[in-house]
Amino acid sequence: MKVPLLDLKAQYATIKNDVLTAIAEVLDSQVCIGGPKVAELEQKVAEISDCKFAVGVTSGTDALLASLMALNIGPGDEVITTSFTFFATAGSIARTGALPVFVDIDPRTYNLDPSKIEAAITGRTKAIIPVHLYGQMCDMDPIMEVAAKHNLYVIEDAAQAISATYKGRKAGGIGTVGCFSFFPSKNLGGAGDGGMIVTSDPALHERLVAMRSHGSQRKYYHKFVGGNFRLDPLQAAILLVKLPHLGDWSEARRRNAAYYTRAFASSGVQTPWINPDCVSIFNQYTIRVSNRDSLVQALKQEGIGAEIYYPLPMHEQECFAGKCRVAGSLRESETASHSVLSLPVYPELTQDQLDCVADFVLRFAASQERPSPSEVLQ
Repeated sequence: MKVPLLDLKAQYATIKNDVLTAIAEVLDSQVCIGGPKVAELEQKVAEISDCKFAVGVTSGTDALLASLMALNIGPGDEVITTSFTFFATAGSIARTGALPVFVDIDPRTYNLDPSKIEAAITGRTKAIIPVHLYGQMCDMDPIMEVAAKHNLYVIEDAAQAISATYKGRKAGGIGTVGCFSFFPSKNLGGAGDGGMIVTSDPALHERLVAMRSHGSQRKYYHKFVGGNFRLDPLQAAILLVKLPHLGDWSEARRRNAAYYTRAFASSGVQTPWINPDCVSIFNQYTIRVSNRDSLVQALKQEGIGAEIYYPLPMHEQECFAGKCRVAGSLRESETASHSVLSLPVYPELTQDQLDCVADFVLRFAASQERPSPSEVLQ
């Protein structure tokens, strides 16, 4: 049985008429930049994030970049983050001219290890970017405590975690700002790139609104240098159709994740550990296995989708050679990059598809545990 890593066509089939109606409404209005759809989406995303304000932007990457720029982070500054993340996290720091400073992860959650942060702080440190990886939020209380102690901004990279919670608080709503991505593969994904920044700081909100329009608060008059970071109203209209389904889709992912976890319970497969303080949205279902690369190859030959998030930590990327600072050992980040593997977990998976994936992984894991003929003879 073929099982894709993600089947966006299956999701689209359930909302197709509503999406086409929403697109037609925007096209008929010919409001092609900004407008009521963007404003409505901003209001609703702010609400579900327990924030006062939201600013729609072009992508999750630009959400990070615009946030850093709005906080006046640039050359000579340092920003602490995780090395085990998507490139946009570290790349956005580097694009401002600031220095990415990498600390290690908690091996259970793959998120930034709060206990490693304080030792990485210097007089140049201006911010911390915790990444809520795979749909589970970081342990935010100790992160916020060290940030308050050293007067640092906290930029939540919540690209994979919209509506996830930590101690009942929403992703994006704890730090100085929160950044979301609407890339199509996300739990709330558009039909292309899109992103959102949330905050409860009115002055920062005002600056972010200007930042996305070249730093302009009044047309042709620019207080500072910003960028063209505006969210497309067509994307906003599509996302407004999808937003009411977000809770059900995330719950379906949790059910699928729970099925895998039960199936793998007595095997050598290491399943995700979810902090009891957190509710994950399972943007990915990520396991650890021995001989990971062999399993990836076997899954693909079988027609089962799988992906490695992420095969090379940021501190080992060629572009950051001599352009970052490594704060202590990053052994856990390096180990994770060699052992993690994400399986299909999207809401529309059928029971037969779930069974197919689980059975294949279990057969592979069992085959790795069998002794070789030479071991038997010994």
